[in-house]
Amino acid sequence: MAQIFGDFIEDFSERSEFLVIGFSPSSMPIQQRWKTNGLSADFLGDYVKNFFPGDTSAALSKQTEIAAAVSFVANELLENAMKYSDINAGLPINLEVHLFSDRLIFVSKNSLYPETIPEFQLYIQKIMTGDIAEMYVEQIEKSSASEDTGKSGLGYLTMLMDYEALLGWQFTTSPNLLKPLVDQEPQEQDVVTVVTTMVQLPL
Repeated sequence: MAQIFGDFIEDFSERSEFLVIGFSPSSMPIQQRWKTNGLSADFLGDYVKNFFPGDTSAALSKQTEIAAAVSFVANELLENAMKYSDINAGLPINLEVHLFSDRLIFVSKNSLYPETIPEFQLYIQKIMTGDIAEMYVEQIEKSSASEDTGKSGLGYLTMLMDYEALLGWQFTTSPNLLKPLVDQEPQEQDVVTVVTTMVQLPL
């Protein structure tokens, strides 16, 4: 049964322009691809800004603003997905960007290590109910005082503070493709948890 947190839309009934990028775990370990996140994110930013044509100063400024926002959000989602994806699951990482008249919707999907799920869900509940401005300042101070920013969560807070984004998450289970059943009962089949993260960015 799926668990949903925050502002998560399950059904995209409205048609949109969209682009999907997928990273397969078969050719190269996903965690080794983090260096290419910036390239992928910048590509998405350049792609989306083309839907906002114009050569006036205001139009060019809007294009730059949108490209920067898309690049930031995409980079954060890819970094999180690749950092926490379960390498034993055999599942790809997907990132989608959907363009609507009033918003952009980002959807990333990746597997998770089981031991990371409780802490992650607690953090989600914290940012859903806490004072975002206060958490943002506290996290910046912690990040400045420590070189280890790997689990800071500052990316999500920045999306909420600087981009007025809506965030949502869906947790589901999927069969583990790298662990076929061998002398096991069906109910004992290994499964992996998949998180789908949604970021709605107003235009």
